[in-house]
Amino acid sequence: MPDDPDAPFVDADGLQSADAPPGWGVESREVRLARLLRKSRNLAGSPGVYLMKDHKGVVLYVGKAARLADRVASYFIPSADLGPKKQPMLDLVHDFDTLPCDGEWEALLTENRLIKDIGPKFNVRLTDDKSFPYLVITQREDFPRVMVTRDLTDPLVKGAKVFGPFTAVGSLREAVTLLQRVFKFRTCSLDIVDGDEKNKYFRPCILYNINQCTAPCAAKIAKEPYFLDAQRFIKAIESKRSIMIREMEQEMAQAAAELEFEKAAALRDQIKALQKLEDRAKGGRKEGWQPETEISYVEPKKALVSLQKTLGLTLPIRCIEAIDIAHLQGGETVGSKVCFLDGRPFKNEYRRYRIGKGGIQASRYPGIKGGSIAGSLDASMPPPSMPSPINDDYGSIREVVTRRYREAGEGHELYPDVIVIDGGLGQLHAALEAFQHMNMRPPMVISLAKKEELIYVQEKTEPIRLGRDNLGLKLVQAIRDEAHRFAQHYHHVLRRKKTLGED
Repeated sequence: MPDDPDAPFVDADGLQSADAPPGWGVESREVRLARLLRKSRNLAGSPGVYLMKDHKGVVLYVGKAARLADRVASYFIPSADLGPKKQPMLDLVHDFDTLPCDGEWEALLTENRLIKDIGPKFNVRLTDDKSFPYLVITQREDFPRVMVTRDLTDPLVKGAKVFGPFTAVGSLREAVTLLQRVFKFRTCSLDIVDGDEKNKYFRPCILYNINQCTAPCAAKIAKEPYFLDAQRFIKAIESKRSIMIREMEQEMAQAAAELEFEKAAALRDQIKALQKLEDRAKGGRKEGWQPETEISYVEPKKALVSLQKTLGLTLPIRCIEAIDIAHLQGGETVGSKVCFLDGRPFKNEYRRYRIGKGGIQASRYPGIKGGSIAGSLDASMPPPSMPSPINDDYGSIREVVTRRYREAGEGHELYPDVIVIDGGLGQLHAALEAFQHMNMRPPMVISLAKKEELIYVQEKTEPIRLGRDNLGLKLVQAIRDEAHRFAQHYHHVLRRKKTLGED
């Protein structure tokens, strides 16, 4: 089954638009590439992301461009040589879609997110677990530290001020070093406690001697003035830093006038590094660019033990799966299933489902090779007596549950320890209705309602209300949110310009 085919857009009468590509096989290779070249020449000259597709709508390749028109057209000119890995793509590409972006930084983040979510056949880069870094200023320490990190599950990040992700890694580190000369914050990993008598006898590092750190480790500065310096640094990151850059530009011009070219070149590079601080996601973690690193930190072992106690299970919890339904474009309903193993995302068992008139299609998460504990999902066999009206949450849940757990229901594979349904009591009942048609039943099915965050449990009339700091609840929330993101993100981004009526 191809991964996540993208059905063509049709109007209310089921007719395609006039600019829809011809059917596959109607054109020769030369005519098809000439058509794509003409289409690409009409693109905007702005930054963006492009998605190459085959005749079934399956995304073959995702790329970014500083100028969409120039980059996309370069694929279809007669003399194009894409190299041994990408050249075969020209025999398959039938159409392409583009996503205009606000800048090159957004194009880079969008490309990274789409490649990780879709796993296109011809993409080699960005398919691993690598991510872009964040700038973190801790807030729960007596003397806040500044660090560049890719791991937001670190306990130090809890309650911290987080900026990013940043796309220019080298420039970020250079800018932090430059700003440290002004605000003199610490970047070390020491745990410094205010008032500790040992601090007076501690020997500070060289950053204190070169006047780049105020050395709270050696009690050279009190807690209050250090904290004010850290807050001023946060404001400098949040602002445009225009005053600092203007002063440096004047200093650079003066150095050049005095023939101090090495100094002028160093200042030029520092200015570029400061300007590159703008190449980041402005909404931070809320924008969900890197959910694999941005899931709120929960200690997995303690959270699983807490959840086991809450649900009254006798056996330890290892595998949790969550199902979510998302409505897109009014006529597009999408389901998702995510899997967490020992409290951590297990991407090989992620699935995305497309629900339509012909039943549901299932696509494996990118990167899977060989068999799967999830069993076989045959898109050609929609469940009988399970109609799924468009935008019918309950019908969609029944359909996804039936397709996902059909093999487990026949006893051919194991159920997860806990199945989480996004929604309230109605969504839980819809899932349980699907399980009633199976020979084997799952050990535990729950649903998590938004807003009040109540946990509804099978065979219980009253929901479970847990404190906001309950570790088991936090873990279930993180899994539910990841299922929602996985259902929403690809289709939301891919269809943004069509939904909003953008050109």
